[in-house]
Amino acid sequence: MTEKSNILLIYTGGTIGMIKDSETGALKAFNFDDLLNNVSELKLLEHNIDTYSFEKPMDSSNMNPKYFAVMAGVIEDNYNKYDGFVILHGSDTMAYSASALSFMLENLTKPIIFTGSQLPIGDLRTDAKENLITAIQLAGLKRNGKMVITEVGLYFEYKLYRGNRSSKVNSEHFKAFDSPNYPPLAVSGIHLKVNYPLLKKPNYRKQLIVHKELNDDILILKLFPGINKKIIEQVLSIKGLKGVILETYGTGNASSEDWFIELLKQCINREVYIVNVTQCSAGGISMGKYETSTRLKEIGIISGNDMTTEAAVTKMMYLLNQDLRPKVFKSIYETSLRGEME
Repeated sequence: MTEKSNILLIYTGGTIGMIKDSETGALKAFNFDDLLNNVSELKLLEHNIDTYSFEKPMDSSNMNPKYFAVMAGVIEDNYNKYDGFVILHGSDTMAYSASALSFMLENLTKPIIFTGSQLPIGDLRTDAKENLITAIQLAGLKRNGKMVITEVGLYFEYKLYRGNRSSKVNSEHFKAFDSPNYPPLAVSGIHLKVNYPLLKKPNYRKQLIVHKELNDDILILKLFPGINKKIIEQVLSIKGLKGVILETYGTGNASSEDWFIELLKQCINREVYIVNVTQCSAGGISMGKYETSTRLKEIGIISGNDMTTEAAVTKMMYLLNQDLRPKVFKSIYETSLRGEME
């Protein structure tokens, strides 16, 4: 017999809750209650479902740390009332939000499952219903009276990924997300198959700590052949800059020209943290493997290991607000906090 769970469904906006404007053809948000009425199958679920909706549903392109804090606050306020949470979110920035909440919610012992869709829920061929229904089932899974999933996940097109390991990889296919460096936590077919050894192990003795303050004085600098000194100099000298996610080639390689290394070194000397992540969709950083990454390691560039850019960005936002000394910051950043890296 399936154990009942109490689930809070949090609606932030996104394609899943959109309809087409009859005059312009553009997608716009509609009433959340209407969204639920479009999914009569929810009544067949064994779980008790309550809902919370953003006052004004938003396109996820407008997502920012202020809204990360709102989501974290809703979970904090309702944490003791519910067994699990499902967050309906636009797919474009979903991996950023899932990564951010994984860091913001310390000592999590309950599931937070993000999902959305590529087509509106009222569309004839929509992927929204399956994503929504299965996300709720996953959020409600219990085993021996305890929640099966106790971390932030992202469910899309039959697979549940660790939230901070996921990236959006396709803007047109229903399989919009992937987790290239970590296997799916669960796969939905005729049965829900959970990969139990891959799940994060909770510590039930520790209380949930919610970190709502993030520092967004950071930027992503993606290298390309021909990027010039003048541009990099201007970017790295931005007033108030605290952190840089440096997207490099392959296993963490970059130009070894003196001017480039010197600009990075000057930045680090001003206590601006620079994290090295790969531009590749899979694999990670191995600074020192090639000569072109040895100098980066020597000047103190932080290794992002096999993190996604989304996780690297939100982890930096989280740690910058912890007021850590440079050596401590580097040490903690290079340590897996929420299963975001090997």
